[in-house]
Amino acid sequence: MKIAANKRLGQNFLANKGVIEKIIAAAALTPQDTILEIGPGLGAITLPLAAHAQRVIAVEKDKRLIEALQTTLAEKHIANVDVIDGDIMRLLKEDELSLPENYSVVANIPYYLTSALIRTLLEREEKPQRILLMIQKEVAQRITARDGKESILSLAVKFYAEPKILFFVSRGSFSPAPKVDSAIIEIIPHTKPPSLAPDTFFTVMKAGFSAPRKKLVGNLATKLKISKEVLTEAFTALTIDQNTRPEQLTLAQWTALAENLRTML
Repeated sequence: MKIAANKRLGQNFLANKGVIEKIIAAAALTPQDTILEIGPGLGAITLPLAAHAQRVIAVEKDKRLIEALQTTLAEKHIANVDVIDGDIMRLLKEDELSLPENYSVVANIPYYLTSALIRTLLEREEKPQRILLMIQKEVAQRITARDGKESILSLAVKFYAEPKILFFVSRGSFSPAPKVDSAIIEIIPHTKPPSLAPDTFFTVMKAGFSAPRKKLVGNLATKLKISKEVLTEAFTALTIDQNTRPEQLTLAQWTALAENLRTML
């Protein structure tokens, strides 16, 4: 039975077998791996994941697809896939998934879920060892941006992990085809916890990006209620140009600046 994609849920089924093979190869699975797959759909990635990993936990919220996937698994006698009915964001936030200490994420996710899902995964106490996601090409490029093109999203990811684009995927690889191209992005969480409290870092960073086109010192003065004189001293101490705009600071500079201003927040 053919099942139509649900636009409201942002569904685009991956149909290119060559791309699926590249994803499985990039995942570098071993027989000991547990994989959390988000939005398995009809099982295009699920089945090859199951063939290479010890266990696949597939979370799907579309009951039509759950039924179809369970039927396929039964017909093919695949017993190492647990299909979970539910919303991944709720399940993660309420810690309702039974995940082992070591697991990885491999998923073709709805575009609208990208930012919230990545940050939720990276802020978990039990972080995945590795995250492999199919996301919008432009968003992948923003996440991995460097050389004066940082954003709240790119800095938020890099605060917790190291992101890297593995390859691009054309819109024609999906059914129905989305309006934009995609990319497979690899995100490796840092093994050590951040040197700075996340609340401090994000408070300063979000204040700095409150007006992205304006000078950073003015944004911080307005949002954090810190005098420009004090901020000027901090910028000088950290050798940050007074005319710098938010996107021009590296992660290391943002971290140092947040640490410098920590007692004034």
